[in-house]
Amino acid sequence: MFMNSLKNGALSGLKTTWTLGKVIFPVTLIVALLQHSPVLPWIIDKIAPLMNVFGLSGDAAIPLVLGNLLNLYAGIGAILTLDLSVKEVFIIAIMLSFSHNLLIESSVAMKSGVKLWVILTVRIGLAMIAALLVNLCWNGGAELAQYGLISTSNTTPTGVVAIFMDGLQRALLGVVQLAIIVIPLMIGIQFLKDLKWLDFITKWMHPITRMLGMKENTALTMTVGLVLGLAYGAGVLIQAVKEEGVTRKDATLAFIFLIACHAVVEDTLIFVPLGIPVLPLLLIRLCTAIILTFVIARVWNRSESIRRKEVSLEGKY
Repeated sequence: MFMNSLKNGALSGLKTTWTLGKVIFPVTLIVALLQHSPVLPWIIDKIAPLMNVFGLSGDAAIPLVLGNLLNLYAGIGAILTLDLSVKEVFIIAIMLSFSHNLLIESSVAMKSGVKLWVILTVRIGLAMIAALLVNLCWNGGAELAQYGLISTSNTTPTGVVAIFMDGLQRALLGVVQLAIIVIPLMIGIQFLKDLKWLDFITKWMHPITRMLGMKENTALTMTVGLVLGLAYGAGVLIQAVKEEGVTRKDATLAFIFLIACHAVVEDTLIFVPLGIPVLPLLLIRLCTAIILTFVIARVWNRSESIRRKEVSLEGKY
């Protein structure tokens, strides 16, 4: 049994790594190359005038663009180069917590059958609404933010070959990091299935998924997404859609929740060195995820009920 579980889990992990790697590798390479082109400065220049709407200076466009096209670490690295108030850093943090790494995470989520417009609308919409509300409701935070120690790379490759090799290295590293997490994760899940422990986790999460309008077979996806992140949650969901019959509706609801609140430990602690209050950041994400998913599920169910009644009435006549 041990060897069968190990073999099946490893094969599942390799398949998932291959599926997600085909997205992560080219996107990472392209964005890495764009960093050394006039494209990113042009995008930042166009977005800068909009920053005042969210209570931000024009320079805030830099971490927002980098964070959305790359990841949170790139966004935070950019913040460290800027003189911003605590309020500005908090607004940027909450925007990036909802909307970051858009190209990779959105592409991965689409592999699970979730529509691209749903992903982008929810992530960007939540980021903008949250920023507007914080800017309107918080009158404090005017003091200059005091940053802690975060290690950032100051080396910049020069020359076409060096830039391409740097991008290639980042892309390969991204896939390797994915494999390091996904393969052991899938092996662990396989053991949980074979030992029937997965049933226990599912039962424990069932009241939560049911409250949010989803079936219990989304429980593992929710757990993995909350702990490890959206991309890894997508990897588990891809497998669940194939093996456990997760419906498109449940997959969409699960991702709406995880879009608002995923990788809660890492994505919260990463902002601690920036000198901002992180507990409100976590609570805003969690409450937003619960309320948004609950409301959408109820509206969706009501719409389906009305549609069924209309079809039933048409059948009678």
